[in-house]
Amino acid sequence: MNKEVREELRIRRIWVVLEYARLSGNAAKACREFNVNRSSFYVWKKAFEIGGMDGLRRKKPIANNHPRKLSQEVVDKILHLRKEYKLGPERIKWYLERYHGIKTSQSSVYRTLIHLGMRRLPKNAPRRAIHTKRYAKKVPGHHVQVDVKFLSFKNEEGHNIRRFQYTAIDDATRIRALKIYQRHNQKNAIDFINYVIEKFPFRIHTIRTDRGHEFQAQFHWHVEDKGMRHVYIKPRSPQLNGKVERSHRTDQEEFYQLLTYTDDVDLNNKLTEWEKFYNFNRPHGAFDGNTPYEALRSVLK
Repeated sequence: MNKEVREELRIRRIWVVLEYARLSGNAAKACREFNVNRSSFYVWKKAFEIGGMDGLRRKKPIANNHPRKLSQEVVDKILHLRKEYKLGPERIKWYLERYHGIKTSQSSVYRTLIHLGMRRLPKNAPRRAIHTKRYAKKVPGHHVQVDVKFLSFKNEEGHNIRRFQYTAIDDATRIRALKIYQRHNQKNAIDFINYVIEKFPFRIHTIRTDRGHEFQAQFHWHVEDKGMRHVYIKPRSPQLNGKVERSHRTDQEEFYQLLTYTDDVDLNNKLTEWEKFYNFNRPHGAFDGNTPYEALRSVLK
């Protein structure tokens, strides 16, 4: 006898007891005749009065107040971080703890996202297999990866605007320097390296770039004259500069997709704020939610 048949027989038996009590007008007699506990009888009677035959079916018990249930305020914050900033469960956990003083588990955030119907993030960028061994330098400044992110905006008149974000990221601490230029050439690459030297709080040993035209002879010898090494990655191997490539994806997901272009002054001011936030305030996955400057302090200790 399967589960469904047993359940139907149980409901029929309960209905017979209730009907006998109704016709006889004596609930105690019905309980004695059918050997039923009186408290169970009245539970069935109330369920039948509310839901009829369906009210007699067994229901999965659900706690009204689970001891670890997240409050509506926390759920609202999780929803906001997911919708506005496209963050995953782990990063949402870090942001709740760092900026709202709310400690919760990654699994609780994940279950909340499932309940909200937001289990998966949209996959805007194609996934690429990594075919090299991951590495991480331990000394700040030992390797600094430099690359250029191509940007495209529309101004208020609807015309296309092309800009170039030069990016440097330290391999050990993930501290970054960012600057936007209107042209993509060696002159601006040299200016950017001077900015990086001024910005980074440690001596730089090696600059690593691809073989783009902006990183050729003039740039190369400028870097060498500054007492640093300049090395090129292998052709058609952007994964060798994977940290700066990945940071560009973060820029797109957490900065540019939330940005409305108005003018270059506004863009550069906002990029400066984003650079500061990334270095000092944004929880980083490589350091279990610590920021790049917190990672630097940890290394120096």
